Amino acid sequence: MDRTFALMSEDPEMGPRLREADTPQRFEFTDLEMVVNIRAGADGEPNLAWEWTDRVAWEPQVRMTMSSETANRYFQGKENVAIAIARRRIKAGGDVKAALAIIPITKPLFARYREMIAADYPHLEV
Repeated sequence: MDRTFALMSEDPEMGPRLREADTPQRFEFTDLEMVVNIRAGADGEPNLAWEWTDRVAWEPQVRMTMSSETANRYFQGKENVAIAIARRRIKAGGDVKAALAIIPITKPLFARYREMIAADYPHLEV
């Protein structure tokens, strides 16, 4: 996941747009009992900053809870967030509209994520 966030942050189009959107998010991966909080980078930081803890100095605007399998499917472009929320594969809280608004910004990630998975983690391909 760190590599995925770095892909988004470092992308010359996606990264600045995500920074500008400034939508702090919290993702909980239920099957791994892990949580990551992501925010827009501050001055002098990369476009995105994330920490694998709830002990952060910011409040998430959006909260998403899902399995790591659902997250993997999403980043491969195989899971529609709105449908997953409706079918309860993703539990969303906070400003869900803000979360849905940044999805179009992240669409270019899907192909890059699939390339990364194929090259380095083929067992995760769906």
